[in-house]
Amino acid sequence: MQHRTVLLEEAVDALALKPGGVYVDATFGRGGHSRLILERLNETGRLIALDRDPAAVAAGGKIADARLKVIHAAFGSLEGVLKAEGVEGVDGVLLDLGVSSPQLEEAERGFSFRLDAPLDMRMDTSRGQTAAEWLAQASRRELAEVIKNYGEERFADAVAKAIVAARAGGAIATTRQLAEIVASAVRTREQGQHPATRSFQAIRIHVNQELAQLSLVLPQAVAALRCGGRLAVISFHSLEDRIVKRFLRDEARPPQLPARLPLRAAELPPPRLRLVGKPTTPGEAEIAVNPRARSAVLRVAERTGPVVGPPRDGASHVRSGRSPRSAVTPFPGKGEGRKV
Repeated sequence: MQHRTVLLEEAVDALALKPGGVYVDATFGRGGHSRLILERLNETGRLIALDRDPAAVAAGGKIADARLKVIHAAFGSLEGVLKAEGVEGVDGVLLDLGVSSPQLEEAERGFSFRLDAPLDMRMDTSRGQTAAEWLAQASRRELAEVIKNYGEERFADAVAKAIVAARAGGAIATTRQLAEIVASAVRTREQGQHPATRSFQAIRIHVNQELAQLSLVLPQAVAALRCGGRLAVISFHSLEDRIVKRFLRDEARPPQLPARLPLRAAELPPPRLRLVGKPTTPGEAEIAVNPRARSAVLRVAERTGPVVGPPRDGASHVRSGRSPRSAVTPFPGKGEGRKV
């Protein structure tokens, strides 16, 4: 399947591009958003693109444009990447979460139960534990927690039990093996959805630490934005969208100070972000040509003032181990039901 960039015009429009600005496409993929951004920048503009998938980085290397630099890195390391590039502030950051069509359609990547292939699921194939390796050593309890909380699968305990029983007879090495094991444990069927959908989503999220990466990048992106800079985030399932929604909401509120502090409301520092418009979803025409776009949600916010100190609710809390309202917890609560 040809890769189709979701909410292409809407996301790039949301950045309110300055022709000579500096921008970050933190999820390059196959470069759909990046190409449109480059079209709208002048000769002094600059675009830094990140992706942890070596195949995506290789695709980016084929774009001959001196304004673009594609870097092999997870977006959770945005702060370090910008520092290494000598960038002190940017005018916009775009995040297009989830997996791309090439990742799903290339059998050897092991993301899809529709294609029999080695059970890999890593976005960065150069490092880390594969899905097969994790399934071989995870406890039944860990399996159940991951599948329940990241896949919102109500038969998570039964699926975990089936995986443990199956691996006792040999390694679970392929996507087809895993899909059949999961299907045997899911007792009811949802119309139009394979019984392994939720479990595959959960394992992929866990293997790639997708929600942890998201919790890291959001405060880093806000800290990097210049006054008036925009953050645009496209999410594809309820777990991602809830993290983004809460983070933006909290950053758009005035700082919460202790009661009885002798300050007037006018003396409080302003919120770090201003929410821009309502969430945007694909129209019927886009969904008709790209059904995978149906669950996409675009949220946008704008930096309201100069960067002062570390993020209020983000990276500093991640390092200290505290869990503020806008920081992701290991297992977010039950979602609203949107799925990849």
